[in-house]
Amino acid sequence: MSNQKQQKPTLTGQRFKTRKRDEKERFDPTQFQESIVQGLNQTGTDLEAVAKFLDSSGAKLDYRRYAETLFDILVAGGMLAPGGALSDDMTRTHFCLFTAPEDVKTMKAYAQVFNKLIRRYKYLEKGFEEEIKKLLLFLKGFSESERNKLAMLTGILLANGNLSALILSSLFNENLVKEGLSPAFAVMLFKSWISEKDINSVAASLRKVGIDSRLMELFPVNKRSSDYFSKYFTDAGLKELSDLAHNQRSLGTRKELQKEIQEQMSQGISFKEIIAYGREEIKKSSISEQKMIGIMWTSVMSSVEWNKKEELVTEQAIKHLKQHSPLLKAFTTQGLSELTLLLRVQEYCYDNIHFMKTFQKIVLLLYKVNVVSEEAVLKWYTEAHLAKGKSVFLEQMKKFVEWLKNAEEGEYRTKLQFLNKPQI
Repeated sequence: MSNQKQQKPTLTGQRFKTRKRDEKERFDPTQFQESIVQGLNQTGTDLEAVAKFLDSSGAKLDYRRYAETLFDILVAGGMLAPGGALSDDMTRTHFCLFTAPEDVKTMKAYAQVFNKLIRRYKYLEKGFEEEIKKLLLFLKGFSESERNKLAMLTGILLANGNLSALILSSLFNENLVKEGLSPAFAVMLFKSWISEKDINSVAASLRKVGIDSRLMELFPVNKRSSDYFSKYFTDAGLKELSDLAHNQRSLGTRKELQKEIQEQMSQGISFKEIIAYGREEIKKSSISEQKMIGIMWTSVMSSVEWNKKEELVTEQAIKHLKQHSPLLKAFTTQGLSELTLLLRVQEYCYDNIHFMKTFQKIVLLLYKVNVVSEEAVLKWYTEAHLAKGKSVFLEQMKKFVEWLKNAEEGEYRTKLQFLNKPQI
């Protein structure tokens, strides 16, 4: 036997290097465009046939590479040059979004075409969002009718979850804002969106991507006032959007106010001064007492680091709240404010697991120091409580509520106190 290892067989052959100039052009949309245009010309205005054509063509044509070309044709009828004009050297079709009738029914049908296409070819999702963002930047190059149709379509697609509200960031483009195109487009878009869903759904989508706080940027700097914003959209029939922006501004004000109150507490400023500051802000910022008691409760509870042990946190909470009760009492001069505070306490104890067993003791303390009345406690117990932790908290309060109902002398005393406040 030979000790030498046998050599492994090798593949031999001749390798050829291909020069880059000999390679086929990687991006040539002409043939792709002609195929799409020819298919659309054959299907015409039958959008069901269009959807079927696009579905079957995806197996033969490279949608992944030519996504922008595909969407340009479906929207404008051909390839778009920078600025929004159609390229002269490319084949076009007259069967596209921009040549369709300007009505809601047609726009919904077009939305279904895009929806089916992207559901079938998921990889087109990102490319489609980039296309819409680009089209919004090209608004000046489109006619008013084309802009209206694009706005209606975009609103429907946003309502159906086919697009992220992040695409609206294109509307903050300086030139679009300066020309007044952004707010006009937004009116059509939001009307379409709200008619499909509701303002709460719109608000949630805007909030998710941080656009809710930027709506004022649809206007030039010299027109970015609350009054102008409100009048513009209210006159356009979009009072819901005006109210949404108002609530957003109020939320920002409340956050700043809470931050300032917490800062005052950390600096050891007297309760008397903090109360005076809070009352002044109620007048200046038109904040209701119910909003203020919510801010005050959050500020008080955020001003201390809580013990993580359940058996110790109750004692700590009662001591802390007793000390800060003057701050809470100052902003519960109305029955509705008392109820608001009880709801905030319930919410806090539910959201912070270590406080689940502390709820009843906190309410009892607030009752003893005359922050909340018997009437408010009973109303909370019978009908006004939140769903959060309902069974747990109602069980905790059961004996106390029974005592309130049976303690005639106490009932008389607290009712007298309550009569001096506006009823809930």
